[in-house]
Amino acid sequence: MSNLKRFFLIKLYFFLLPLLITLFFYPFIFFGKFPVPADTIVGMYHPWRDVIWNNLTAGVPFKNYLVTDPVRQQYVWRNLVIEELKKGKLPLWNPYSFSGTPLLANFQTAVFYPLNFLFFIFSFDFAWGLLILLQSLLGIIFMYLFLRQLNLGKESCVLGSVAFIFSGFFIAWLEWNTIGHVVLWLPLTLLSIEKIFENNKFSITDYKISRKFFWLLIFLCSLVFSFFAGHLQIFLYSFIFSFSYLMAKIITLPKNRFKMISIFAINYLLFFIVTLIQWWPTFQFILLSARSVDQGSWLKTGWFLPWQNLIQFISPDFFGNPTTNNYWGIWNYGEFIGYIGIIPLIFALYALFFRFDKKVLFLGFFLFLSLIFALPTPIAKIPYLLNIPLLSSSQPTRLIFIADFSMSVLAAFGFNQFICLFNDKRYKSALKIKAIIIILSVDFSCLWLITLMKSAFFNGELINNLAVSQRNLIFPSLIFISFSLIFIVLFKIKANKIKFLFILCCLFITIFDLLRFAWKFTPFSNKEWIFPSTKVINRLQRESNNFRLMSLDRRIMPPNFSTIYHLNDVSGYDPLYLLSYNQLIASWERDKPDITPGSFNRIITPINFENFITDLLGVKYILSLKPLERQKLSLIESEGTTYLYENLYVFPRAFFVEKIEQVRDKQEEIEKMFNLREKLRYIAVSSENIKIDPSKNSSKDTIKIESYEANYVRIKTKNEEEKLLVLTDVYYPLWKVYIDGQKSKIWCVDFNLRGVIVPPGEHIIEFRIDLI
Repeated sequence: MSNLKRFFLIKLYFFLLPLLITLFFYPFIFFGKFPVPADTIVGMYHPWRDVIWNNLTAGVPFKNYLVTDPVRQQYVWRNLVIEELKKGKLPLWNPYSFSGTPLLANFQTAVFYPLNFLFFIFSFDFAWGLLILLQSLLGIIFMYLFLRQLNLGKESCVLGSVAFIFSGFFIAWLEWNTIGHVVLWLPLTLLSIEKIFENNKFSITDYKISRKFFWLLIFLCSLVFSFFAGHLQIFLYSFIFSFSYLMAKIITLPKNRFKMISIFAINYLLFFIVTLIQWWPTFQFILLSARSVDQGSWLKTGWFLPWQNLIQFISPDFFGNPTTNNYWGIWNYGEFIGYIGIIPLIFALYALFFRFDKKVLFLGFFLFLSLIFALPTPIAKIPYLLNIPLLSSSQPTRLIFIADFSMSVLAAFGFNQFICLFNDKRYKSALKIKAIIIILSVDFSCLWLITLMKSAFFNGELINNLAVSQRNLIFPSLIFISFSLIFIVLFKIKANKIKFLFILCCLFITIFDLLRFAWKFTPFSNKEWIFPSTKVINRLQRESNNFRLMSLDRRIMPPNFSTIYHLNDVSGYDPLYLLSYNQLIASWERDKPDITPGSFNRIITPINFENFITDLLGVKYILSLKPLERQKLSLIESEGTTYLYENLYVFPRAFFVEKIEQVRDKQEEIEKMFNLREKLRYIAVSSENIKIDPSKNSSKDTIKIESYEANYVRIKTKNEEEKLLVLTDVYYPLWKVYIDGQKSKIWCVDFNLRGVIVPPGEHIIEFRIDLI
């Protein structure tokens, strides 16, 4: 092949990658459909379901009920982050969920992610969609460049890149817009390691020294970018993988090992320093959080990857699919899907079994290790039995990321070796592929046998479930049969261009297979469905005046949605939230002074509106899907089946108390609160040693909240005697208070609210939150 033709083919294959990404995102690029599951907003939740959208009188059909977290968490958090950054403020606090919760310390907000600059150029919605697209685009390019650096052929690099970016793991988490951004930097990290090791001499006289430092900078930036992208667990897996890769490279060095270790040690130290601004507040938050008590039990079904779900590596929808509303497998489809395509799987197995070199052994080891710890094996249970911090509260199914990455690279290795041997050792390599085809044929045959014999051995619901499995076996079986026939036919024909035809067939079938899989799972929505306003929401925005709301049904204004509309809510949904809030809500919901941590599975949605804690926390608005008749409630708005009530017994958001009841600990504190109930309007309870003389409220005492922002609260007060001011916001150590510009102390009162001793006279009370 001429140099010109070879150059043309290399460029052609490389530009095929962005073309594939364009093809996948065509609804966004050409038709203005956003890769945001906004159809679930207007199709699943009230009050949006009470409105007719696009003349859909029966309601908006939503594509994938499983993909709701992106609009319940990542989208709303990043929206608030960007709002604060555009004001020139560091987004430290979110007042709209959990009655107030740390924002920057919430790792998934990705406050410092460098690609956030797009939000300052484009509208938020467009920038969000563009970031989702960039996950795939940058990921596929970095993967291709990494594989090329390993001296693999361009065709093999395309196969491995496509397999990874359209793999089950990547597609399942694509619209979260955090996990994919953590993952995409891994191949760039590995590429930079390879580039640095091309020539391990670092003499100042080396003419390549500037290039070395360039790739050291790329190495550092890829780690920093991955860390700031917003998912600590996936970053930890990626970091362990890249660090192990680096150590394996250093071990194989014949010399200069110490110099290499020193150079990379400096980079890791710089990484530690640069990322300090994120991990330090996160670490503080974790220590005060309920994560260790409210992440579900590792003993529950679905915590580990079920053994039977290994079937999804060859038939992704054997147990159904949430988009067709027929998933019948254990728990969560998205947690268990590791499909990389039939043909990439065949060549990954080919490399694993028939190519013996250090890189294949390394990848095979991590593939094996990731599955060992993801599956319910005795080894996988060790971190949970020993209660190892962080690991014991992390679901191991996310290790599928490492499995998919390893298999994708192995697929490229296998495809490359097979192509290289196509002419010289054609029939010997063909026998190895035939062996893999026979093994997979047995697997497919067993699956078909199970589904076809359902009527003879099973009955009831299982018959219907296996009928779903049978239908969903058809497509992967056709892909497998197509490859097998092409393989057999082409290897019996002796012609010069058979090799090129075989490569094209493999790539075409793989692209067709994985694009179909990705399109099936991924929703694209109309822009007008992304958090639109309704009559009830407009009423809340006009009248809320910083009072809080609560919903009596998770189908109304689900947790975190209120953040978009700047409405304060007592509910919240986050893997990280304060343990003290968990205890208060547990007692609230139990309607008794029991602060044993509750198991809410990260989702706080109190519904006991008749309890006094409702009034204490400033819940003035209550949403219901049915009419309510209570003395404390007054109907102020309705929309469809959504009813909005005003709580007539609500406490002010800030008030003076006449007396402080001192108790010994938190248990006594909650017991005293349950004894006092509505009297908490005039008596505060605290286990802290607050020194203040009892007094009586005067009609001349006034409190006015002049400013209520995310990071700042300004209150103007007037009182005749020294008083304790209670602000019904959640207590957090990083909040500071200033009285007339002078720093004072915030006391924790009424279990986890803020109290400030205010001297007589007129004063300006300012609450500010600091980073440290």
